[in-house]
Amino acid sequence: MPSPCTRRAHGRIAHRLPRAEGIYDRDGYAEAMGDTDPARSLREEVAAHRDPDHDVDPLFVNRWSPRAMSGEPLDEADYRPLFEAARWAPSSRNSQPWRFAYAARGDDEWETFVELLNDFNGTWAVDAAVLVVVFSETTDEEGRSLSAHTFDTGAAWQNLALEGARRGLVVHPMGGFDHDAAAAELDAPDDYAVEAMVAIGERAPAESLPEDLRDGEVPSGRTPLDEFVTRGGF
Repeated sequence: MPSPCTRRAHGRIAHRLPRAEGIYDRDGYAEAMGDTDPARSLREEVAAHRDPDHDVDPLFVNRWSPRAMSGEPLDEADYRPLFEAARWAPSSRNSQPWRFAYAARGDDEWETFVELLNDFNGTWAVDAAVLVVVFSETTDEEGRSLSAHTFDTGAAWQNLALEGARRGLVVHPMGGFDHDAAAAELDAPDDYAVEAMVAIGERAPAESLPEDLRDGEVPSGRTPLDEFVTRGGF
């Protein structure tokens, strides 16, 4: 059945504010956010919107999903470590079912990945430096079902996202894309499921986004523990 997401061509957003030196470049990002070690303390922009109830590593709270990106390419050395972090995720029977297919800005395949985005995500994710399609293998080498393939791939995605957050990069997951086209265009084997897309890039000011997205460019809150954690069953 065709995906409900529509495909379209995307142009770059014509209006672009000047880049703020020292704030949205990676070298100055942590300092500008009031933090010289983003993995070890809560960033000021996050603390204004998030207040954890328990003592957890700030890296978990600091991770959020901005949309505003500079449209500049990244060196391979800047984003390959994110996949390295994903590599070390846990998985059932060490099956490691995750697969990441990506295109970097400037690659011949770039437009193929851009064309997968639905209309909404195309308005901002086109400014990513890297677009990733996340797949999971549904069967093992002997054809047996890997029942935890989605769960395990989610763990790998989380590792990738946390490493990106540690480095001050935008790492934004997306479900709004043409899943069927992703499998077809990227030649995915039949036993691979399409899970998500991810946009990776350098931070940019919220003003670089379409106007209707700017107010939402803040860390989101979370449901209290008592609403999803129960002792002794539901």
